[in-house]
Amino acid sequence: MEYQGRVKTHLSKLSRALLRLHKALLDDERQSYERVHGRIASSGALLQLVLGDSSFAWLRPLSQLTAKLDELDESKEPEASAQITAVLASIRTLLTPMEEGEGFGRRYYSALQREPDVVLAHTEVKALLGRLPGQKESVR
Repeated sequence: MEYQGRVKTHLSKLSRALLRLHKALLDDERQSYERVHGRIASSGALLQLVLGDSSFAWLRPLSQLTAKLDELDESKEPEASAQITAVLASIRTLLTPMEEGEGFGRRYYSALQREPDVVLAHTEVKALLGRLPGQKESVR
């Protein structure tokens, strides 16, 4: 039971760190959007853009994985452990910045180059993704 408690605590920390990363990326994207389109009038207007505008679409995979991790963290199902491992692997893959190409990796790389808050949040998430309590260090 103690091990499960440590894993739950670790997953909660990771979830909070992912939310901070998501917020830093969202703030950065909002600034880029506002430079082109003008000020976003309200948080409701921002939410509508995040949900439906193509400028923010690249952030949706991170939103989905964060929500899935939270869902699994709260699950009492025995198969949740294997699913958690798969979600963590997906998060590791998604958060691989790519200097070339398109999609999330490229946009993520650009955000890391220009926004210190993204770098700090990225560093925190990567440290927490390193391993779960009781696991051997993974090769990255």
